Amino acid sequence: MPRVAVIPQPNAPVEIREVEEPQLEADSALLEVELSEVCGTDVYLQQGRLQGVPYPLVPGHVSVGRLSKIRGSVRDIHGDEFCEGDRATFLDVHRTCNACWYCLVAKATTRCPQRKVYGITYGLDDGLCGGWAEQIYLKPGTRIIRLDADAEVFMAGGCALPTALHAVERGDIQIGDTVLVLGSGPVGINAIILALMRGALRVLCIGAPEHRLDVAREVGASDALNFETHDEARRHDWVLERTNGRGVDVTIEATGAPNAVVDAMRFTRDAGRVVIVWQYTDHGDTSFNPHLDLNRKHLDVRGCWGSDFSHFYRGVQIVSDAIKSKPWASLRSKLSRYRLDQANEALADVKEGRVLKALIEPKAHTTTA
Repeated sequence: MPRVAVIPQPNAPVEIREVEEPQLEADSALLEVELSEVCGTDVYLQQGRLQGVPYPLVPGHVSVGRLSKIRGSVRDIHGDEFCEGDRATFLDVHRTCNACWYCLVAKATTRCPQRKVYGITYGLDDGLCGGWAEQIYLKPGTRIIRLDADAEVFMAGGCALPTALHAVERGDIQIGDTVLVLGSGPVGINAIILALMRGALRVLCIGAPEHRLDVAREVGASDALNFETHDEARRHDWVLERTNGRGVDVTIEATGAPNAVVDAMRFTRDAGRVVIVWQYTDHGDTSFNPHLDLNRKHLDVRGCWGSDFSHFYRGVQIVSDAIKSKPWASLRSKLSRYRLDQANEALADVKEGRVLKALIEPKAHTTTA
């Protein structure tokens, strides 16, 4: 029986359980998990800070592995059929209806009320639907993508890659822009890489801790500042000193701190663009001056919720390209691996920012002397 790591209820430690292997429906598959991600969302899941979560839950919404069993026909978007043994990943969002007002009129599939998410809104009662497990059941209709990239290179991007790709699109970054990324976690690091790929002349980063700022510089940030040792006034001056006193053209907020949204508006030039991407759960209120911080500055402020298949698919193509994937390949040495029975340690390390990226390796077992 496959082993899984389960959050039994909010604010409870992860437990290791054994569950029955699922009976496959027509046109479904079983994925033997090689690696699955631990991200900030998983910390929020353990803390009970997301709505609509069906505990007990197997976390892990972005994973990579090999298809071990296929029942019926499972095809990619090109119509090519998958075979058992193929390495693959999949879009964690499932059951987007493509029939509701949000899907058809607003063209905002991330707001579809029918969507479900592996490892977040699918619970253990829904089957093996999270990546912190030796196997994942890929239900009929799951968008599976063939993966030609090295598994670690793909996971260096993980869920942050399509999220950051969406944010960079929302920011409408132009060739020659100066971009500020607030936050140096995985979303922030991916946003730096993709902003440069999109055509930014330079990218600044404000974040913490220092080891993450070192990574920001390694992937292309022209300068980085530790917010823990500089107050808001000094951070503002730091940005103005690097932008001829105007502020940046585009700011991407990727911190999760409410006050960072106000900083994003104040650090952006008049008539610039602000993208809020990492307010994924409710961290409380903040306040700003609508006249001084927003309207007089003629700012364009845009929210960015998750990602859709197009972002996930293009992210996979980028990390599968020998040239374009180099920034993510350089991050392989920064990945921290954990066994299933170390999931609580992984969550603690992510929560405290001790690691850049934590990965669960379900097939790794405790060795005995």
